[in-house]
Amino acid sequence: MTTAEMRLGEWACLGLLYPAPTHGFAIAARLKPGGDVGRVWSLSRALTYRALDQLAARGYAVAVGEEPGIAGGNRTILAATRDGRAQLRRWLTTPVEHLRDVRSELLLKLLIASECRIDVAPMLERQHAQIKQIATTLSAKVAGAEQTDVVALWRIESSQAALRFVERLREDD
Repeated sequence: MTTAEMRLGEWACLGLLYPAPTHGFAIAARLKPGGDVGRVWSLSRALTYRALDQLAARGYAVAVGEEPGIAGGNRTILAATRDGRAQLRRWLTTPVEHLRDVRSELLLKLLIASECRIDVAPMLERQHAQIKQIATTLSAKVAGAEQTDVVALWRIESSQAALRFVERLREDD
C-alpha cells in the first residue's frame, strides 16, 4: 500500500507519533470525538490501533519500548521512523486536491503541522492558487448556464469561503 492509499486516520496517528514516542491509548484519547485532534478527525480506539498496525506494517512506525498500563498489562510505546517522518512531512506540504477535502484533510494537516512544528506556508500558497483556480472554473460554468445549478452554486460559495479561510491563515503567518 502506498502513501497515496493511506487513510486520514493513519496520517493523524503518524502525525501524533511524529513529535515524540507514545502509546496507542494516548493517541486514541486524542482522536476520540472530544479530543483535541478528534474535533477535526476522530477515530474509535479499535480503528486507532488498526491504523497504528498499518503504520508499523509499512515501516512508518516502530515499537521502542513498553510501560505499565493503568488496568494491567503493558502499553507498547511507538515512534515514527525516519521514513514515516519524511512521508508525513511530504503529506503535510501537499495541498488537498478537492474542495470537499478542505474541511477534513486540510484542517487535519494544519492541526498536525502545528503539533509537529512543520512550516506549511508554502503549501498554503499553492493551496490558495488551487482553490482560486477551482473557483474561477466554477464561476465560468455558472455564468454561461441557462438555469441555476444549485450544486455548482454551492461549490462556488464553498470555494469563496475556503479562499477566505486560506487567506486568513496566510495573513496570520
